[in-house]
Amino acid sequence: MTDTLALPEDDRPVRPAMWRGWRLRCPNCGEGRLLHGYLKVNDRCSACGEDLHHQRADDGPAYMTILIVGHLMAPMIMWAFVKFRPDPLVLSAVFAIGCIALSLFLLPRMKGILVAIQWAKRMHGFGTDSNG
Repeated sequence: MTDTLALPEDDRPVRPAMWRGWRLRCPNCGEGRLLHGYLKVNDRCSACGEDLHHQRADDGPAYMTILIVGHLMAPMIMWAFVKFRPDPLVLSAVFAIGCIALSLFLLPRMKGILVAIQWAKRMHGFGTDSNG
């Protein structure tokens, strides 16, 4: 009887791939750029030639970014309001800028992580190429 939870022998390491995705690098080699522009994934790695057009990140990076920003900023807003009692317009302006800045920083990195997970788990056609 085989263990259904056993990983395949040719499974790619997830953590290094996620770290490379966070750094916006190719999940295979870590050298080539993953994105061109702000969120557009390159079709192929310029360093190792890994096909990246298989990715299907869709709305996942946006959901992960909202989740992280919301969980970080909501307690900070409550803390700042209780501790300093700022004017509501000042509080909303400061935290709106903070939320926007954090979202803009995290969104491409979340996309890189999601593409890297798909690559490591051989999802959406990443397992059928000859580069893996």
